[in-house]
Amino acid sequence: MKKKNSRRDFIKKTAVAGAGFYIVPRNVLGGTGFIAPSDQLAIVSVGSGGKGGSDLNNAYNGGKNRIVGICDIDFERAGEAIKNHPKAKVYSDFRKMFDELKFDAATISTPDHNHAIIAYDAMQRGKGVYVQKPLTHTIAEARLLTITARENRVVTQMGNQGGSNIGVIKVEEWVAAGKIGTIDFVNVWTNRPVWPQGVGMPEADAAQKPADLDWDNWIGTASNRPFTPNLHPFNWRGFWEYGTGALGDMGCHIFDAPYKALKLGYPSAVEASVADVFKQMWTPEYTPEACPLSSRVTIDFPADANNPKGVVFEWTDGGIRPATPPELLGKYNPPANGIIMRGSKGYITCDVYGANPKLFVNGEDPVAFDTSKQGNLDLIHNSAWTEAVKAGFNSAEHKALTSSFDYAGPFTETVLMGNLAIRAHQLRKKQGRGFDYYGRKKLTWDGENMEITNLKEANQFVTKPYRDGWQLANL
Repeated sequence: MKKKNSRRDFIKKTAVAGAGFYIVPRNVLGGTGFIAPSDQLAIVSVGSGGKGGSDLNNAYNGGKNRIVGICDIDFERAGEAIKNHPKAKVYSDFRKMFDELKFDAATISTPDHNHAIIAYDAMQRGKGVYVQKPLTHTIAEARLLTITARENRVVTQMGNQGGSNIGVIKVEEWVAAGKIGTIDFVNVWTNRPVWPQGVGMPEADAAQKPADLDWDNWIGTASNRPFTPNLHPFNWRGFWEYGTGALGDMGCHIFDAPYKALKLGYPSAVEASVADVFKQMWTPEYTPEACPLSSRVTIDFPADANNPKGVVFEWTDGGIRPATPPELLGKYNPPANGIIMRGSKGYITCDVYGANPKLFVNGEDPVAFDTSKQGNLDLIHNSAWTEAVKAGFNSAEHKALTSSFDYAGPFTETVLMGNLAIRAHQLRKKQGRGFDYYGRKKLTWDGENMEITNLKEANQFVTKPYRDGWQLANL
């Protein structure tokens, strides 16, 4: 039986009908709900298990786009993504995938130490990128990616999905309206780490490496090291060579609302203190390769037109919560992760990802803003990026993104300033029978030039060494 509305019949009819009708409707080509390939992005995924799998699926968005390449060093962990996208080619080396496939954009969800080199390669090819938080492993890498995105006119987004929470918009509105007056102090905190941290690097054991795990590509930019159990797939977060600790993991989620609402730029100073770990009396463990068990970091922002008194952020992790302000007693209990913004006329609080903001104006009843009815933040944040990639650089869709690299780059630099101070805290030199921990002081920061001005040794943490063959631009 001859099918009605076939593509051939349609072309015949339109040819007879004459000029003025050139575009073939999508329903003729592929049926109801069909999305023409020309309207889909060809997307590749680097890091496709765990969080990378959800990033890939959100970019796919039920078939609005195509997944053409899947890259992961662990095919077993990426198994669901591989199964769900059987037409995608599978790789363990992103460089080979980038060379062989035609694609429009990439999601990047690897350990922190390889974010920048993958994103840089993709952007140099003119591809849009979606990079998990923190955007980069170092401050210098964040600056490089910000510049590269502009130079190559590509559409970018960091994966701090809370940036697309309607709660962040509400916090911005309250701050802009001066609801709590001049804000000068912000508490930000987390219950992370929830992985081993403050401990020495586990012993390498090449004999335990799974046969199908590509360890060399997992190591990537880091120094050569035999396979080490219990780093992949998660515990790498607690070691500086691969991760950025509790601050890097959660700072980009929790700092976002106040940083954005206060329109902050580069900080002017940073200071850290960290918890000591004792395995024997009077002798603290010294593990400079490891992120600390717990830390407190203060980041100073200079006074400007928006913040006439300047602003101080105080970060605490390891489950250390701030004291409840006297004015909020009986009205607010600090959750496991959250924010308290202090102003001259009251407080604003919110949870992680900018959720559930509350306004406490002195002498007035608290005002709560419900964020529970919005959709999947991961999907909202990611799909906004894919639509912006389709619309193009500097489009309205691009300008509406909440974490493009123009914002996410300087923002990530600020978050990683805290880690610079934490690492400087461990600098020491022999002094008599003990040590002089000479980095334990407030460090002054020249943001434009990415430089600590009062302790030159701390500047080693602005960047990092790269393994031969894995160097990144001029870093």
